[in-house]
Amino acid sequence: MVGQSYERLSAQDISFLVFEHERTHVHVSAVAIFEAGPLWRPGGGLDMARIRSYVEGRLGLLPRYRRRLDYTPVQRHPIWVDDERFDPSWHVRHAALPFPGGDAELKDLAGRIASQPLDRTRPLWELWFVEGLSGDRLAVIAKVHHCLVDGVSGVDLLRVLLSPSPTLPPVPVEAAPPPTAPPGALTFLADGAARGVQATASIARGLGDAVTSPRRTAEGAVRLLSSGWQTVRAGISAPPRTPLNGPTGTQRRVDWVALDLDEVRDLKKRLDGSVNDVVLGVVAGATRSFLRARRAKLKGVDLRVVVPVDTRAGEGDRHVANRVSAWFVKIPMGERDPVRRFQRIRAQTRGLKEARAHEAIDRFMRLADWSGSTLMAAWGARFVRAIQPYNLVVSNVPGPRLPLYLLGAQLLEFYPQLPLFENQGLSVTALSYGERIGVGLIGDRDLLPDLERFSAAVSESFEELRAAAEKRA
Repeated sequence: MVGQSYERLSAQDISFLVFEHERTHVHVSAVAIFEAGPLWRPGGGLDMARIRSYVEGRLGLLPRYRRRLDYTPVQRHPIWVDDERFDPSWHVRHAALPFPGGDAELKDLAGRIASQPLDRTRPLWELWFVEGLSGDRLAVIAKVHHCLVDGVSGVDLLRVLLSPSPTLPPVPVEAAPPPTAPPGALTFLADGAARGVQATASIARGLGDAVTSPRRTAEGAVRLLSSGWQTVRAGISAPPRTPLNGPTGTQRRVDWVALDLDEVRDLKKRLDGSVNDVVLGVVAGATRSFLRARRAKLKGVDLRVVVPVDTRAGEGDRHVANRVSAWFVKIPMGERDPVRRFQRIRAQTRGLKEARAHEAIDRFMRLADWSGSTLMAAWGARFVRAIQPYNLVVSNVPGPRLPLYLLGAQLLEFYPQLPLFENQGLSVTALSYGERIGVGLIGDRDLLPDLERFSAAVSESFEELRAAAEKRA
């Protein structure tokens, strides 16, 4: 936190450090496409000095982006400490495509950037400003470690760097405070004792609530046990084998496709579902088509999909990097009818929401935070790595509807990409902006050398679902 010499990572933040190894780079990526005009120098080319100065001036609202990883003595708990050699030019980078560059060249560059791990000795983020795109456009390729950001906090990052007004006056660049040295062992011991007192007080409050409201406490315990059982039951059963899953390498491919947001909303009304249900239904159809082309077995196969669920409880959770749980949703690959496929998905998401199935993972992470145990977080991450309980991750995050600007340059398109975890060859991330939903895809280069076919299958699946819904109306 601002004003402290260090900050402990949460249990969930730590889990994303544990997930990472030489073939699994756990950073969140995104490709943003802007109009380039307002960011050109008078003589041509991007005004990188102005851009770096602007970004550095905004980092006062993002203190972790000036901090690097370190570890406490004895317990070796990961912490954020000030980076005494922070250099904005290391993080705000400049690249160019051979002009006139198109989307294919940009996707190739985004894949190569996503294939490189972040340097853990420095703050864990990069922004690549890419010129050379046709149509007077520029791209920004963002790469931020998952221990710093999730889907919701990623949208918050957009709001910090971008403005809802094209005429935003220049933001004054405040001099960065001098870096603070990491605290010594005595400080850590004192802080540990203080956390112990806080934990004891928390237990006392919990016991008091149980005595004064026994019925509510019992109902909450039953709901939590039910949620925990659903999560464990989903996790211990092995997912089906598919061409999307297998040993992954270090290299990535990136692709994307856009859906019309108003058409998505119209479709969710026709089908009595949610935008998230429509995204899952579209991905289900695209996956079925993609696997059919690979001649994979479909009959009786239910693909296991992880759907991230934001669990922030209010303003008190807005400062945390990650506060996310998950649903396990089965997608029926053998179902030919797109509407019936959608209905089966909708029934599951409604049931999971009513049962509050996300609570078990959230409570486990909050318990790990409360206990201060690094081992709990590491154990949980290693358990998930060992059982590998899913085939695919599909995330849908609501984004801003109004246009956003970077120093007067309008953001035109935005496509996020979540990382690939062990034996996971594809990840699908949807984020709405303006009148579109940007569906970002990232795939293992060897498992999915034809990732562009999946993008085409997403568009075809959406049209197929729309046509089937209209036919049934």
